[in-house]
Amino acid sequence: MPKLFSYGTLQLPQVQLDTFGRHLEGISDAIIGFKLELVEITDPAVLASSGQTHHPILRRSESVCEEVAGTVFDISDDELRQADSYEVDDYERIEVPLKSGLTCWAYVERLLK
Repeated sequence: MPKLFSYGTLQLPQVQLDTFGRHLEGISDAIIGFKLELVEITDPAVLASSGQTHHPILRRSESVCEEVAGTVFDISDDELRQADSYEVDDYERIEVPLKSGLTCWAYVERLLK
């Protein structure tokens, strides 16, 4: 079962219902070596679900000590594909190590667009 680290709108109950058809339960964790910034969202479906014109985005930090808190969710392979469909082109999904020692998927800033 895939693990997904969320630090932004995938933690919102309405986004979870719209994306996965259910509420997710997870555990707190953090990603190290990244910082949180904002990206403007223009996709109408994503805007309707989140209600936000700007979403958080993980950008690599110059400091290996910088960390961003979030939640780790256990999801199915189908739900991981649904999360891929929800995220706009500014994001890419990569495997990342977390502060706890877990390795999971996270959406970070796409470096090459």
